[in-house]
Amino acid sequence: MWTKSKGSHGRSQVVALTVHTYACMYRGMNHPAAAETRRVTANLPVKLVDEACQVTGKGITETLVAGLERVARSAAAAKARALKGKLRLTIDIETSRERPRH
Repeated sequence: MWTKSKGSHGRSQVVALTVHTYACMYRGMNHPAAAETRRVTANLPVKLVDEACQVTGKGITETLVAGLERVARSAAAAKARALKGKLRLTIDIETSRERPRH
């Protein structure tokens, strides 16, 4: 298996991948946990990615996951805010505490 990559001077060079390397990559892509993840290719601003990684103190994948989780939470919070004043709740505080108050 052969692949092209950029050398240290920006020129393309051909690099040989051993059968072992390719097999490990293939197994990793088809691992049962891979069904729970999605491999993506995206063009992201380098400065933004670097700043985000510096803020989180984590790698690119962990930083992107944190950002996606934050987007999902903000959408859920917006949905909850839209319900403000539309729900009528009657809550018995003593019952909700599940203990008698002395």
